[in-house]
Amino acid sequence: MKLDNKVIGKYKIGDTVFTKINPNISLIVRRYIGGVYYCGFKNDPDRWELGLTARALVGS
Repeated sequence: MKLDNKVIGKYKIGDTVFTKINPNISLIVRRYIGGVYYCGFKNDPDRWELGLTARALVGS
């Protein structure tokens, strides 16, 4: 994401990401607020979202 030519986050909204702890579960980035990525579960959209930092995520 860009704002005034500055990179805000590492991942864009809609990107598929995985956690470093459990890379078998795919997540979708829903929003990015204050350095926290709020991700929903790709295969189970009814589950709660996770709030994770960029350090805890791995891109696809």
